[in-house]
Amino acid sequence: MEIIKLRDEYIKLGQALKAGSLVGSGVEAKLVIQDGFVRVNGEICTQRGKKLYDGDMVEFDNQTIKIEK
Repeated sequence: MEIIKLRDEYIKLGQALKAGSLVGSGVEAKLVIQDGFVRVNGEICTQRGKKLYDGDMVEFDNQTIKIEK
């Protein structure tokens, strides 16, 4: 499990996927999110700009990212 430490109050989903090295680019992040391959807290999320806060969990391609302060 990858842990991303927040520098601000939140991080956007597309940025989190890039920061966690689950995708190689913003374009790739956009595509996998739009196609419904990403789950946030267990639910499919298609909003690239979804704000993630402390405690949120992101799942993609059998990998998990945890957002922490």
